[in-house]
Parts: sequence; C-alpha cells; structure tokens
Amino acid sequence: MASQPQSGSVKAAFIAVTTLFFAWGFITSLIDPLVAAVKGIFTLSNTEAQLSAFAFFIAYGVVSFPAAVLIARWKAVPSILVALGMMIVACLIMLGAANIADYSIVLLGLFVLASGITVLQVAANPLAAALGDPKGSHFRLTLAQTFNSFGTFIGPYLGAVLFLGGLEVAEGTVVTEEVRQNALLGIDKAYFWICGLLLLLLAFFFLSRRTVAAAAPEPAPAKGVGAMIADAFSSKWCLLGGAAIFLYVGAEVAIGTQMALFLNSDGIWGVPLEEAGKAVSFYWGGAMVGRAVGSLLLARFDAAKLLMLFTAIACAMVLYVVSVGGVSAGYVALSIGLFNSIMFPVIFTLTLERSTASEQATSGLLCTAIVGGAFIPLLTGMLSDALGLVTALVLPAACYALLCVFAYAARKANPVRVAEATTAH
Repeated sequence: MASQPQSGSVKAAFIAVTTLFFAWGFITSLIDPLVAAVKGIFTLSNTEAQLSAFAFFIAYGVVSFPAAVLIARWKAVPSILVALGMMIVACLIMLGAANIADYSIVLLGLFVLASGITVLQVAANPLAAALGDPKGSHFRLTLAQTFNSFGTFIGPYLGAVLFLGGLEVAEGTVVTEEVRQNALLGIDKAYFWICGLLLLLLAFFFLSRRTVAAAAPEPAPAKGVGAMIADAFSSKWCLLGGAAIFLYVGAEVAIGTQMALFLNSDGIWGVPLEEAGKAVSFYWGGAMVGRAVGSLLLARFDAAKLLMLFTAIACAMVLYVVSVGGVSAGYVALSIGLFNSIMFPVIFTLTLERSTASEQATSGLLCTAIVGGAFIPLLTGMLSDALGLVTALVLPAACYALLCVFAYAARKANPVRVAEATTAH
C-alpha cells in the first residue's frame, strides 16, 4: 500500500538529483565568460585570467579522493547536503568578491564552489542510476547527463549577457569605471540567483533525505585516502586512464575558456566580447548534441575505435584553426565541442574495463585527473601571452593527439572487467 507514494517520492528525488546535474553543468560553464570578464575587470594578462579556471579545477585534484572516503563513510545524502552547503558558502564568497572587487577572493570562492561540485559528482552519479527500477538505470543516468549538458549550453550565454556587456579587452582598450561596475554587478546577480537555487535544493534534500537514502545504493566499504591512492597507482591502466582524463579535460577547458577572447580577436571574428561570449554556447551545445549522437554510434561501433576517430578529428580541427585562422577558423573552433562529446565517458569506461585496481580507486583517480582543467588552460594562457591566442592552441592539439594514442592502446589491450560509465562531466 505504501509502494505508490514511495514511487512518487523516488521520482521526486530523481528530479532533484537531475537538477544537481544541471546545476553543476551550468556553474562549471560560467567559468568561460568569467575568464574573459576578470581579464577586463582587473586588467589581467591571459595567464592571470586563466587562474580562474585553475582555482576551480584544482579542487578536483585536492578533493576527489577525500570525497570518495567521505561518501563511503557518511553515505550519499549527508554528503550531498554538505556539498550543497559548501556551494552556498562559495556563492556568498563570490558575492563578497564582486562587491569589494578583489580577484583573490574570486579565486577562493571558485575553489570552494568546485570542491562542493566534486563531492556532488562522486555522490550523485550512482544515485541517478539507483533511484527507480533497475531496468531503467541507464536511461536515468543518460537523462541526468543530458540535463548536465543543457546546463553547460546555456551557462556561457547567460554569463556573457551578465558579465561581458560593454566590456572589451583588446590591447589599448580602456575599461571605464561604469563598464567595470556593470560587469561586477553581473557577477553579483549570477551568484545571488545560484545561491537561491542551491538553498532550495538543500531544503528539498533535507526534507526528503529518508526517501532518497532508502533508494540510494550501499557504498563500498570505506578505505583510507592512502590505501585508495595506493590501489589506484598499482594499476598501469588506471594511471593511463587518469592521464587521458587529465589531457581531455585540460584541452576542452583550455579551448572553452579561451574561446571568447579568441573570437573577439581581429584575426578571427573581431566581434564585441559579449557576442563572442554568447557564441561559446555553441561549443558546449555541440557537446550536448554529440553526446546524443555518440550514444547511438557507441551502440553500433567499437568504443576505442570511435574514440580514435573523434580525437583525430578534434586534433585536425585545432591544427586547422592554428594554421588557417580567419572567420572559418572561428566556426571550426566552435565545432570542436561536437567531437569532445563522447571522450569523457568513453575514456572512463575503457579505463574501468582495463584497470586492475578496484572500481572505487579507479573512479577516484579518474575524478582527480579532472585537475587537468586547472593546469593545461593555465599553460595555454602562458602561451597566449607569449605567442598569441591562436598559436597557443597547439597545446590542446597535442593533447588530442596523445588521446588518439591512448585510444589505440586501449583497443589493443584486453579488458579485465565489464564496466559501465557512472560519471558525467
């Protein structure tokens, strides 16, 4: 007799978990227009502006393994409540940073925000699969990932509208105090409303914590951080997969965070920075479309072969952008997102299939490797300052070339277990 209301509650819990996927996709993609905005607001070099991406993605390297241990000991729902609380505090830090115009506090806020998102990622993915009939687990996880992609699609557009109105960063441009204050007000507005959304999610999860906890999968027995790291490092394929995730996320974020500045430059489109920032949505929108098409292709073709093809095409596209330039290079650069689409889940699955470490340790290392989004964009920023925005893209091109080598090696190696991707990026 209790099954129907329980079923309704589980559906409501799944909707809330799906909202988490949307929220962290949206929040993460705001980094792209934010990098362009802080460059103008605080008069920064490309390297200094990329510290925004560094502060955000370095959290994955610091927090992923502790998050896995936390969730194993506390279980998913309390961990999600803690993560949402951290993200609310981070939004308040961002509000303070926007009001006193202090870049160092912006960096602190981004680190705390990403730390909360890291805990959410580790906790929410298994929940999305588990909340409902086991037969529908693949559908539920795919649906949740689609909402994550939708968040990354609309985030850059709204961020450009809020952060970049009237702001220009071309050499010799003087940012007036009025434009600067409007950009800071846009940052203030964005994180105010995000804070409100997170408060609503926190209240919902607190009120439905028993229902969600009852449907949540039982976590694996807790290991210490040291034991989990040792387990991960015992497997060659776990390390190779970690390196591949590092390179993929680094290349994707480097291109995304440079895209508005790239399209804004005279050698490419030369459009106002706000219009360039809005166009970045198409880069992430391509990943959303590619994920849907890629799911169909993966049902018919070998995953490693498909990864080889997609990474080779992405590498060729970046090299076209570097060598040709001009208006066409802008369109080609935006289209790279289409081929980024399947890379994260396919690298994740190929690694899980071949790793001799436990799934818990392998997943922990792969999530830690998202820290590539901190280092490769920073190095790309340094190259931009030294060689120019276009030439700097040779670094992402090199990343895609190495990923093609990884896919070839994975195709030659025999799986040691059957694995399913249980994470979304």
